[in-house]
Amino acid sequence: MPINQVKSSWTFGRAKLLIRLLAWDSYTIYKRFTDTAEERQVSLPFKRSRLICDLGKKRYEIACYKNKVLEWRSGVETDLDNVLQIPSVFLSLSKGQTAPAADLAKSFGAKMSVNDIVLEILNKGELQVGEKERNAELDRLHAEVLDIVAGKLVDPKTKRVYTTGMIEKSLAEISSQGSQAGADSKGTTSATGSGTATPSGDEPKSKAKEATWTGVVTSKSAKSQALEAMKALIAHQPIPLARARMRLRIVCATSILKQPAKSAHTKIGDGDDSTQGEKPKGTVKDRILSFVEQIESQDTDGGEWEAVGFVEPGDFKRLSDFLAAETRGKGRAEVLDMAVMHEDI
Repeated sequence: MPINQVKSSWTFGRAKLLIRLLAWDSYTIYKRFTDTAEERQVSLPFKRSRLICDLGKKRYEIACYKNKVLEWRSGVETDLDNVLQIPSVFLSLSKGQTAPAADLAKSFGAKMSVNDIVLEILNKGELQVGEKERNAELDRLHAEVLDIVAGKLVDPKTKRVYTTGMIEKSLAEISSQGSQAGADSKGTTSATGSGTATPSGDEPKSKAKEATWTGVVTSKSAKSQALEAMKALIAHQPIPLARARMRLRIVCATSILKQPAKSAHTKIGDGDDSTQGEKPKGTVKDRILSFVEQIESQDTDGGEWEAVGFVEPGDFKRLSDFLAAETRGKGRAEVLDMAVMHEDI
């Protein structure tokens, strides 16, 4: 073989080998980069939001999206694929260790499939999120609760609203009083040495059942926590507070107004025991007006009587139930304003 052909063949072989080495190095670098990116992309959400279910000595975890879990439990989200990051059960999400089928069968039962177990953990498991995300959620809920409460409570004399700052300060005062009372009760129990503390004097039992406030939690909605906060504020009265009245339009057929009332609905705040077994007194109109704190206007047009007035929020349902039972569809109560403030009157 001529020397020129040997050199050409040797040069071509070296070039081919060099190209293969370069291609292999490029693939290796690309593979390492993509694997690291995928690992970061997958592992970080797992650390931020996961559902944990403890069964005896075993702990099972599923990867999920925190906001979607709350929507799933409230019924807003119905697509499971939007809730779960991976439809699998893990012993440790951080390590990527999936739960063996034998462990799942022993803990949940042999008849339950993986999908059923995932649903069980999704509905009953404990949601864990990162500290920063948890604090941000608490701040958001805290602000939302304060806004709701400030829009529902007023000064009972002036009917003016309080600022969110005053509401926040009052709730903090109730929370500190509850903590102090709990510490005092523990001290009294330990001092007596008997397991039960004996109440001194004739202290009313209603104090034990008084509404308390311990702060905002992420496991409840802002609306339900706002109701708890309002009950605590009204019960403790750190500042003069009352629920803002509702403004209603009440319509009823005039033929029914003069009829005697049949059902004995009690107004909120009336004694429960004193009204049991008593016959209802007054006409239907008298009973309707007993629910209304203040009549703004009333008029009769043709065969209908119409009145506009202010009602306590707790009396609205009782009034609606009374109208439904007594008027047989010929009377109704329409909400004109959910919360009437001073400037609205």
